[in-house]
Amino acid sequence: MKSTTPRSTTTRLSRTSWPPRTVIRRAGGMRTMESALLRSGLGPVAGVDEAGRGACAGPLVIAACILGDRARAALDLLDDSKKLSEKMRESLFPKVIRWATAYSIVTVPAAEIDRIGIHVANIEGMRRAVAGLSVDPGYVLTDGFRVPGLPAPSLPVIGGDATAACIAAASVLAKVHRDRIMRSLDRDIPGYDFSVHKGYNTTLHTDALARLGASREHRRSWSNVACLEDAGAAPTASPQERGRWEREGADAR
Repeated sequence: MKSTTPRSTTTRLSRTSWPPRTVIRRAGGMRTMESALLRSGLGPVAGVDEAGRGACAGPLVIAACILGDRARAALDLLDDSKKLSEKMRESLFPKVIRWATAYSIVTVPAAEIDRIGIHVANIEGMRRAVAGLSVDPGYVLTDGFRVPGLPAPSLPVIGGDATAACIAAASVLAKVHRDRIMRSLDRDIPGYDFSVHKGYNTTLHTDALARLGASREHRRSWSNVACLEDAGAAPTASPQERGRWEREGADAR
């Protein structure tokens, strides 16, 4: 007599049964992450990056940028701004502005950095930059670390300025804008060679600090600047005034 026990009706799952997922293609290059997000309906995608975080003088500059599809060919030379020459960054700057769907640049002065701390200044600056975009992003890619409080979902990308085109574009905007500020400061506060080292801790800058003391654009919360003031090595007069005093002293001798 045949068994009347019903056979199992369990259906074996195959790959075609799985929910669809976004495929990230290597051929996408620096647009890979943005393309994947856009195909998932999470666009437009904004990239955010900063310049001047490690400097002991000058402002912190943060930029946010959304790139449109037409920017792909025009900005094919985009890369991490630190890998590009100054001439190349300057040439890319107007192209990013022209081809960006939206962009925003925020400057945090040295005094504010001293007041709230560099990390808080960076987070707050990134929030301001995203809020300043004329187009609301559907997703935000940040370079390096998570930024809470953004108006859209976000993802920190390690080495993002060498991975995502929108972050690389923001990197160029922030770096070039800050370099221009530092060249202007070099004219306003001569003697420190800001146009050369851009406020970073090079030997040239350290020598100038030891000779002239801290200027109004130096971050006094930085240990190398604070130790000069603690030792009484930072005069309060401007470089112009100190130069006049030195000339008058020489004339008197």
